[in-house]
Amino acid sequence: MSLNIYLEKVQPTTIYEANITHNLGRMAREAGIYEALWRPEEIGITKAEQLIEPLTKGLALLKSDPARFEAFNSPNGWGMYNHFVPFVEKYLEACRECPDATVRASR
Repeated sequence: MSLNIYLEKVQPTTIYEANITHNLGRMAREAGIYEALWRPEEIGITKAEQLIEPLTKGLALLKSDPARFEAFNSPNGWGMYNHFVPFVEKYLEACRECPDATVRASR
């Protein structure tokens, strides 16, 4: 017989990280996903699984009418539809892969 003892500590580990300009805020708002992306804590989102539904709906809306959303493109080129759609797609994919991950947004 033997004795095994352990001291263990669980530390947060980032499993997905992305950055996008605030210039896309109006486009996100038009797609209904501004709060989910920029202010998840204000609408009670704490886990990635809670983002799956709103991001899925928002992404579908974005893709359904590109011209509507391209109208929100930033004149200076920092904040474009063609950058935002892949950003949302990748974030949604990460949420599906790790639904129990804690969500944190830094503005």
